[in-house]
Amino acid sequence: MKRIDHFAMIVHDVGRICRFLGFVSLVPFVVLAIFQEWDMILPMATAPLAFLGVGYLFLQVPARDYEPPVSIALVAVALAWFLLALIGALPFVFGLNMSYTDSVFEAMSGWTSTGFTMISSVDLAPKTLLFWRTFMQWIGGIGIIAFGISMRRRTQVSLFQIFRSEGKPEDLMPNLMSTGWRMWKIYIFLTCMFTGLIMLTGISLWDALNLVMVAIATGGFTIHSSGLAYYNNPWLEGLLIPVMLAGAIPFKLYFLMYRGKMDALIRDKTVRLLLLIALAGSVIVSLELYLFNNLALTTAFRQGVFVSVSGLCTCGLQNSDVHAWAAIPLAVLSLLVFIGGAMGSMAGGIKVNRIALAYEGMKWWFRRFFASSRVLIPFRYEGRMLSREMSEMEISKNMLVIALYVLTIFTATLLCLHLYITSFRLDEVLFECISALSNSGISVGFLTAASPFAIKWIFIVLMWLGRLEIVPVIIMVMGISKGIRDELFSEPPVHAVASPNKIDDEPV
Repeated sequence: MKRIDHFAMIVHDVGRICRFLGFVSLVPFVVLAIFQEWDMILPMATAPLAFLGVGYLFLQVPARDYEPPVSIALVAVALAWFLLALIGALPFVFGLNMSYTDSVFEAMSGWTSTGFTMISSVDLAPKTLLFWRTFMQWIGGIGIIAFGISMRRRTQVSLFQIFRSEGKPEDLMPNLMSTGWRMWKIYIFLTCMFTGLIMLTGISLWDALNLVMVAIATGGFTIHSSGLAYYNNPWLEGLLIPVMLAGAIPFKLYFLMYRGKMDALIRDKTVRLLLLIALAGSVIVSLELYLFNNLALTTAFRQGVFVSVSGLCTCGLQNSDVHAWAAIPLAVLSLLVFIGGAMGSMAGGIKVNRIALAYEGMKWWFRRFFASSRVLIPFRYEGRMLSREMSEMEISKNMLVIALYVLTIFTATLLCLHLYITSFRLDEVLFECISALSNSGISVGFLTAASPFAIKWIFIVLMWLGRLEIVPVIIMVMGISKGIRDELFSEPPVHAVASPNKIDDEPV
């Protein structure tokens, strides 16, 4: 009975998310009407109709209102993200006649704010579909937690569980429960403000809006096949840097500034660490491009700074062909993409918070090695003193996630090298896998529409795993395998059977 209740709760959660997206996915119809692309009505209608239909069917499953365990919230979020890609692919299937695999890839890249694309001629695609790609990244960037907050059905504990399943810090939850739609208002305000800023570079409102929506969501879709090279505008690239950084810093800081604490951004240690890594990475990559790629100093600085910031923010925008880079600057860029932005932001990667915690944990461990067993070495993190048991648990969980990322990248790289004979170097294939798992989208060109079927699905799974930070998917797989084992190997229930020799105790 408990297993049935858990299944019903998962289906109910996914159904509510689908119903919400069914209405939200009507927004691209505004673009359809503006550009009068009436032939796109039916292809674009497939997404909202499918979301609403699936949501209605799932909500018909009777569910008992109870507080589920954390694992159920994790499974619900994992399934929801994959279902988003399966349904979000429909406009590409009917609008561009793309294969379903390519369409699922495009949708997964969109919802997870990654930036890889299977559309070979973006300039020829209908503007409505281009905006659908942009809109998916913009919605996916803010995260599925916004859907749960907007629905306002659950208690604070359940929303807290869903929030944690996306790798977000829990200290934002009390504010979110009391503010609700303010999260959307801040997100929309930032998008409009940066759109006006980007228009100062001389590009049109249409181009500026699409670029800002994907940049602040740390995505990477562009509306031209040549990407940012289409504009060849250094001022545009320079102004996109603060937009990408805005998407990579913790969202809670915007709430604090909204409440009048304008110094919150400057005082936050995570932001300072993020900016320090961005500065160091930009300088190192620029110098290495100058030394090893024989680029002019100004060109090396322009490419190195922009791509380094884009890589750290896990944004797929790039102003150069990194396939032409030497192995050394590409290795530094790989490290930046692997680190990613801050927890509680729109960025991917393992997050700078985990790097900081791993560093502090290593210092704590080594201090204990050189101290007497009778001496208690306190562990301080983010201004708090944690107990020894809590410290060891938090550090272990932190290192587990990092280890899972490394193991996943290693496994995916080996699979790609075995399944696809290619002229790309090992470091380039490795970089492509890191970019997919970190939801970055910066590409060396290894992954194209001509890539084998198996390679595309490997990268679909990588993008999905990266958006969920791997753990929810592992819990889901373990739960499914445990259920199968229980069904196959469990002992049949023993029913009491009356003995044929037993005499009835009732009087004759």
